[in-house]
Amino acid sequence: MTTKPFLAIISCLWLLSACVPQAEIVKMSTDISEQRADVKATKEQVLNLQKRLDTLNTNVKGTSDTQKALADYGAKSDQLATDIQILQGKLEENNFRIAELSQKLDDKSFKIAELSARTEELETKVKSVGAGSLMAVTALTGTGDKKSAAKTIEPSEAYRQAKNDYDKGNFDLALAGFQNYIAQFPDTSLAAAAQYWIGECYSSKKDYTKAIEAFGSVITSYPKSDKVPGAKLKIGLSYLNAKNPEKAREYLNKVIQEHRGTTEAEIAADRLRKISN
Repeated sequence: MTTKPFLAIISCLWLLSACVPQAEIVKMSTDISEQRADVKATKEQVLNLQKRLDTLNTNVKGTSDTQKALADYGAKSDQLATDIQILQGKLEENNFRIAELSQKLDDKSFKIAELSARTEELETKVKSVGAGSLMAVTALTGTGDKKSAAKTIEPSEAYRQAKNDYDKGNFDLALAGFQNYIAQFPDTSLAAAAQYWIGECYSSKKDYTKAIEAFGSVITSYPKSDKVPGAKLKIGLSYLNAKNPEKAREYLNKVIQEHRGTTEAEIAADRLRKISN
């Protein structure tokens, strides 16, 4: 009996057992793209509304009929504030959906990569056996596959474990977990978040020099990530904790200027006011 039937049968079994249809991955990728486009459009709407609100503020200051202007301003301002809140709520929902889909896509892509590696390993073992029996092939593959399965962990679970350690105050464990995550899954959707939490771990340990370096890596390695505004803010706060108010002001101003309308910009403005007082 030749090895070709064994190879074909076992390869098919591996493919069937993976249960990771390519069509599902394509659909997830499409959903993520649509959600990101929606987020981009919503952010533009929020910024436009904020500009209109700023214009109202300017107009009120420059008008002579103060009482009427204030009444008009109050009505329009309330409506704009409501619109902004609605859009920000939509942004949060879309961002949550994107994160959820991205994590599922990461896990499925990881399973496919793992399956490919195991299939290649299996093919190599089958070829090395030669014209052996199916039982011999099974004996060769069964034990090894159980061991490799025990060693693997999906990206989302690895991230979750590290985050749980951080939430429990186990900062050294969390730090190691996030560093291992980036080493094992450098191209996943949560890589930027893992790098951000490395900075948070150092900050919690009061190692502000390393915290600044870690947050800086978020900006340089993941410039398009939604963690960038938070990383810049944290750099400013780390400089503040390190008794370097000049550098703190520099980064807090960067957040305000480069990420206008965000929660991070509001926090940065508040901290700048406190520094100045």
